[in-house]
Amino acid sequence: MKELFRYNWQVRHDWYQWCEGIPEEELLKKRTGGVGGILETLFHIIDVEWSWIRILQGKPDFQEKFEEYNTLEKVRELDAVFHQEVLEFVQNWEDRFEDHVVPDVEGIEWEERYTWGEIMRHTIAHEIHHIGQISVWARELGKKPVSANFIGRGLGKVKG
Repeated sequence: MKELFRYNWQVRHDWYQWCEGIPEEELLKKRTGGVGGILETLFHIIDVEWSWIRILQGKPDFQEKFEEYNTLEKVRELDAVFHQEVLEFVQNWEDRFEDHVVPDVEGIEWEERYTWGEIMRHTIAHEIHHIGQISVWARELGKKPVSANFIGRGLGKVKG
């Protein structure tokens, strides 16, 4: 699971670099599918990842507003701030956490009870889903999307 989080982070940072060559109006343009445009989708990815990790820790969640982070620089800065907490949680993940039940958090009423393992895998899949949308939008712009390959990223190398 840790490797898939690292994969997502690498791909996300590749997308940030890709965005550097795209006019801001294209990054902000509302598109079909997703949560808005390219930049808003990247913002959504990092907000959701951080929010779920905070919920697993029993910490309060708050919803950031995209309007306050509507530039590539601001999204990257927010990612850097949120990433510290997410990284620490992921690095300290142990198999024994798998079946822990998501704690009650003020302001959230669960229809069902979920396990930490379910939430962690959902968070990984959520990002992969939205990155796929950005890939489609990249092709619509006539640009080559970031590679989605896990292979060749140095994440699953044989040690020794």
